[in-house]
Amino acid sequence: MSTPAPRKTDIGPPHYEQFLPEVIKKNYGKWKYHERPKPGVLLHVGHSGDKLWSVRAASARLMSIETLRLLADIADEFCDGHLRFTSRNNVEFLVVDESKVDPLIERLNKEGYPVGGTGPGITNIVHTQGWIHCHSAASDASGVVKSVMDELFPYYDGSKTLPAKLRIAFACCLNMCGAVHCSDIAILGVHRRAPVIKHDQLRGQCEIPSTVSACPTGAIRPTTVDGRETVEVIEEQCMFCANCYTVCPAMTLNDPVNDGLSIWVGGKVSNARSEPMFSKLAIPFLPNNPPRWPETVAAVKNIVEVYAKDARNYERVGEWIERIGWPKFFEMTEIEFTKYHIDDFKHAGETYKRSLHFRQK
Repeated sequence: MSTPAPRKTDIGPPHYEQFLPEVIKKNYGKWKYHERPKPGVLLHVGHSGDKLWSVRAASARLMSIETLRLLADIADEFCDGHLRFTSRNNVEFLVVDESKVDPLIERLNKEGYPVGGTGPGITNIVHTQGWIHCHSAASDASGVVKSVMDELFPYYDGSKTLPAKLRIAFACCLNMCGAVHCSDIAILGVHRRAPVIKHDQLRGQCEIPSTVSACPTGAIRPTTVDGRETVEVIEEQCMFCANCYTVCPAMTLNDPVNDGLSIWVGGKVSNARSEPMFSKLAIPFLPNNPPRWPETVAAVKNIVEVYAKDARNYERVGEWIERIGWPKFFEMTEIEFTKYHIDDFKHAGETYKRSLHFRQK
């Protein structure tokens, strides 16, 4: 009796191999080298002599079905339907026919999807959902990212270059759905006020035990107000994560006056030249000023331009700062050093400066 064919199931993701172009399947693990013939284009060459061009274009983090269909149609026309999305929201078209590379770039530019983001420059900004979807967002995501990239676009399309690649990330609160902990420059939405408790609504909308247990720092405790069973917040223990609001809508965290943005610098994932780094605070607070967020745009642009002028070739932002020293970084960027830059987290001993040696100006 023959073995029956395995049944198809919707449990778990399909194996990625079935979506790869034949040239990648053939040369998997056998690539000889790659190079960058022009901004936004990577050429991969296998030991077999096969070639694959990856054409990278910027795309929006949030897309309509019409956009997805357009990108799929372009992929069908120029590269047998093969495309992929990078971790920073770029879309890459995988082309095996060199004669189709330039017409593909022309078509993408015509449709409003600029090609770039490779080599020593800025690629697309990875970001979270912001006000459009997320209930804990301290700021918008798409609006800030659009405003920043409009100003830094020459570093994306290759008109201007940087000493090394530069990765920017955005997260609209410290729950950090974006890669702000490990990016060269990060924009992080911050809440500065503990949740406001609507005691008259809490009992009808929330379960007190689950609300108390939702807090990761133990800042929420049961209490009684005007004879009602409710909760209270110990403000010095609150870290503004909005976990309580997730399970209890009567504890609102968003605040149009006190919510804003912070800027972090020096993170990276790469092991090249130095070990991976975590981002560190550069600017503790900037106001929410939609629709163009001028203070945030100016702050990010300032850091990029100072880095571009002073860093050595192949030196990432964190490596540049470690070389010149943090005091020099604050001096060159003209960013004010405040008490908020001092890490007072109880497990932060490894981040403290434990030497009396300081670089002199």
